[in-house]
Amino acid sequence: MSLAFQAEGLVKRFGKTTALAGIDLAAEQGTVLGVLGPNGAGKTTAVRILATLLRADEGRATVGGYDVVRDAGDVRRLIGLTGQYASVDEDLTGTQNLVLIGELLDLRRRDAKARAAELLEWFDLTEAANRPAKTYSGGMRRRLDLAASLVGRPAVIYLDEPTTGLDPAKREDMWGVVRSLVNDGSTVLLTTQYLDEADALADDISVIDHGKVIAHGTPAQLKQIAGGQTILVRPLDPARLPEVATILGTVAGREPESPGRGVVTVPVDDDRAFPTVVRRIEDAGIGVMELSLRLPSLDEVFFTLTGKPAVEVAA
Repeated sequence: MSLAFQAEGLVKRFGKTTALAGIDLAAEQGTVLGVLGPNGAGKTTAVRILATLLRADEGRATVGGYDVVRDAGDVRRLIGLTGQYASVDEDLTGTQNLVLIGELLDLRRRDAKARAAELLEWFDLTEAANRPAKTYSGGMRRRLDLAASLVGRPAVIYLDEPTTGLDPAKREDMWGVVRSLVNDGSTVLLTTQYLDEADALADDISVIDHGKVIAHGTPAQLKQIAGGQTILVRPLDPARLPEVATILGTVAGREPESPGRGVVTVPVDDDRAFPTVVRRIEDAGIGVMELSLRLPSLDEVFFTLTGKPAVEVAA
């Protein structure tokens, strides 16, 4: 499978500040690359270089085989971009915003109107289509901005924290949009402050800190960085937690922990201990609300890699 975009050794300085210190990023066609990192790590700078809005001081980048500097016009015809902040014209209606963009992309007016109507329905904005964007809520403006980036049916889409400001239901809707885009063959670069979002959507994840890629892999591969698997048990009767802890400790040969009320966990090297735990809990007649074998969360990966919890990183 060929690469939809590739960046090699990107360096970008702003005065004495080095925003990017030689990062590599790449994604195969029809996949989602998640880019995670603390605020100020360089995520947006990398996106702006790939979108031809900034020039790197060192390194090179291509999109669809076109160089982002030498072939900037060709790159722009391939991409769509949604930045961190909505950039629609607030004096125009939702329809007018999208039709204007369609016409700037050389669509016939009839086709631009049809595409606008399609996207307004997709983003649940049909009822507000003829209202000025300045009357929209923040979440509605954000969705309109997302729709605007898709008018030209781009092959490569850069989504820079696209769900910031959206309520949980609209975030789920946006996840559906991303999956639909990828199913249709588009490639997505997604920066996000929501680790569950990257876990749900990304085929591969690059973690950036201080302008460098400090880890790259699939979500499952990155979770291995924070340690192996963990068995978690939540008994129906909290009074039986000590019995559960004894079973887990005996099987795993390690000291169990209680990370939350009514829950006990123990780390294991692989999944071979899990059937034994299930059998012994059943033999002991202990009912459970939850019994699982899990990898570390991306939150735990973040803490391992950056030394900061995800909540602090996203603040």
